[in-house]
Amino acid sequence: MQSELFTPDAKLTSYWWDVVERPKIDPKPLPATADVAVIGSGYTGLNAALVTARGGRSTIVFDAEEAGFGCSTRNGGQISTSIKPAFADLAKRYGEDRARAIIREGQASLAWMSTFVAAEHMDCGFGVVGRFHAAHNARQFEALAKAATHQPKGLEVEAHVVPRTEQRAELGTDIYHGGVVYSRHAVIDPGRYHKELLTRVTAAGADIQAHCPVTSLEKDGQGFKLTTARGVLRARDVGVATNGYTGNL
Repeated sequence: MQSELFTPDAKLTSYWWDVVERPKIDPKPLPATADVAVIGSGYTGLNAALVTARGGRSTIVFDAEEAGFGCSTRNGGQISTSIKPAFADLAKRYGEDRARAIIREGQASLAWMSTFVAAEHMDCGFGVVGRFHAAHNARQFEALAKAATHQPKGLEVEAHVVPRTEQRAELGTDIYHGGVVYSRHAVIDPGRYHKELLTRVTAAGADIQAHCPVTSLEKDGQGFKLTTARGVLRARDVGVATNGYTGNL
């Protein structure tokens, strides 16, 4: 099947893993209890675990695969301020005040990443280099340009339209129909960033349980009972950070 879909030299592992090998975490006995259990060891799970572990809470992180096996170490590495859906759709669904709060949260996330990486002295290739949104046809260019020049009042981000006649200076190609540059958007090496996060989480004392899926989660008195591949754990609080891998659990 692979030969029918891909070229003979196709590589099916993440590009970012060429620089950072996947972490090898030896299995260890499961404690009976923890203050906090986090399900999922991607960016969301590890950031949550870092806060609770540094705050003095006994913290355990579960993953069904190797730590960071999923989207966190497979994504494109762009950090933007964008939230989907657009403001108009959010306002229709939640009202304008909440829609503005959601958009502002997205904008704040970029500033937070810059501060966090610098404060932690992370070696992860972070940089504010800008991002070019290219249009595949003239109609799409008009839509991109309109979105950039008609941003909701008070929610504007730095952007400028690049017509097709000027695009070669940005991309070195004429294949697209112009686009928009968001100059404050950033880039990061997802594999290295995850490794830096994982190092800090383990240094803070959190227990990482790789290849240990959580098979059931139940309310248990004042906390939760987690049944896992290595036994049962009881935790006061649980964070579910499985994102695209969320199943019936």
